Amino acid sequence: MAARPTWQGHLRLSLVTCPVALYTAVSPGGEVRFNLLHPKTHNRIKMVATDPDLGPVDRADLVKGYEYEKDHYVILTPEEIESVRLESTRTIDIERFVDADAIDRLYWDNPYFLVPDGKLAVDAYTVIRDAMAGAGKIALGRVVMHTRERLLAIEPRDNGLVAYSLRSHDEVRDAGELFDDIPDRKADPQMVAIAEKIIEQQEGPFDPSQFKDRYEDALRALIKQKEKGGKAKVTVEEPENTNVVDLMEALRKSLGQKPGAAAKSAAKKAPAHKTAAKKPAARKKAS
Repeated sequence: MAARPTWQGHLRLSLVTCPVALYTAVSPGGEVRFNLLHPKTHNRIKMVATDPDLGPVDRADLVKGYEYEKDHYVILTPEEIESVRLESTRTIDIERFVDADAIDRLYWDNPYFLVPDGKLAVDAYTVIRDAMAGAGKIALGRVVMHTRERLLAIEPRDNGLVAYSLRSHDEVRDAGELFDDIPDRKADPQMVAIAEKIIEQQEGPFDPSQFKDRYEDALRALIKQKEKGGKAKVTVEEPENTNVVDLMEALRKSLGQKPGAAAKSAAKKAPAHKTAAKKPAARKKAS
């Protein structure tokens, strides 16, 4: 396997233990990344650790501190941090089994492939995998990655196991902070019925290859042109934005349209004073 494991240790179900390795299941390699350069020399800029009073400092001399109040820190040495390491730094101990729908989607985070680490691990690994597949449950266990303990949800997939890191309770915001401001009233039944028919027309299987990142594609095309000495003429195709006053009329016109065509059709037919100005493409959120 070419990729490096994110974590290596043991998976334990009661008294059954086997060596395993975690590999990230997603790759950021498809994203366009930029380096900061000096505009005249085009030299890549280096980020230098700097003290406001002393100027540039050597990173090897720096210490870690926790800010408990403004400009006041508790300093921790590497030895002190090491002293609180948990057993889960080297063991994923399965603590509980739950139904998949018992975990709110807001808690699901990054996916990983959990594989046996070495030939001697295969027997115990397959026993755990097949037992989980027969039970139809999600296993919950903890692991420490990047100096932080995370809860993992583990499930059988094909011939192996997939683990998802789960966000902690404190990380997930209460939906009521925003949803409580939405008026508690039902929509017009006739409009809902039309919208349901539009949903039926646009039903289909999920094929991720059909959903491309138009911003990334446009950036790559622009970079390719610039590499060849061309001028920046690449534009990203974006859907038309409309501000339709009559919601019922918009719903009726949408019936029979192909997916994505309703907005374009409405934009062409709507009077000028009803059509909103075209917005620039939204920049992709940095990971």
